[in-house]
Amino acid sequence: MPFTLNAPVEHEQDIKKSRFIAHAAPIASEEEAKAFLAEKSDPTATHNCWAWRLGQAYRFSDDGEPSGTAGKPILQAIDGQELDGVVVLVIRFFGGILLGSGGLMRAYGGTTAQALRLGTKAEIIPLVTGELACSFSDLALLKARLQAIPHLSLVEHFEADGVRFDVTLKRGDEAMTQRLVQDLTSGRSRLRFPDPATND
Repeated sequence: MPFTLNAPVEHEQDIKKSRFIAHAAPIASEEEAKAFLAEKSDPTATHNCWAWRLGQAYRFSDDGEPSGTAGKPILQAIDGQELDGVVVLVIRFFGGILLGSGGLMRAYGGTTAQALRLGTKAEIIPLVTGELACSFSDLALLKARLQAIPHLSLVEHFEADGVRFDVTLKRGDEAMTQRLVQDLTSGRSRLRFPDPATND
């Protein structure tokens, strides 16, 4: 299971007189990543190198460092800790000593990895949403039993002849929840999902 950060985190270290400052944060969109980078980048720094990962989408920048020595090691550090929905900016103030390609990769990747290790993480739980209609007579029992299922949430819509629910639950729990709904209502109600493969 992938993880994400619960909150922003920072880490700073000096490597051969250069100062490296890492800022990492959880993101839900590319726009959030761009806003974070714009807010945290330091125009007085020698380099503002960064990377972000959001599902299959990712971007990175070396910001003037030799190609492949900064942005990619930052992204590799994110992936190495199985993180998703994360942006990392590493700011460098040059101290006068050249680090070489290998040294830069270790500096950017290492500073990122240490920052991410300092952060508290949360498991990313893949969710699916289905729809369920029930009569008023089944409402109380159905609602009580469904709300006891971990990671399940309900949104109610009251209608003239009963209640319609938008049901969000952890991917993989669909069949078990469908059986529970049918058993509790003696087959009067069915939980349906947009993907026909998950419907009985």
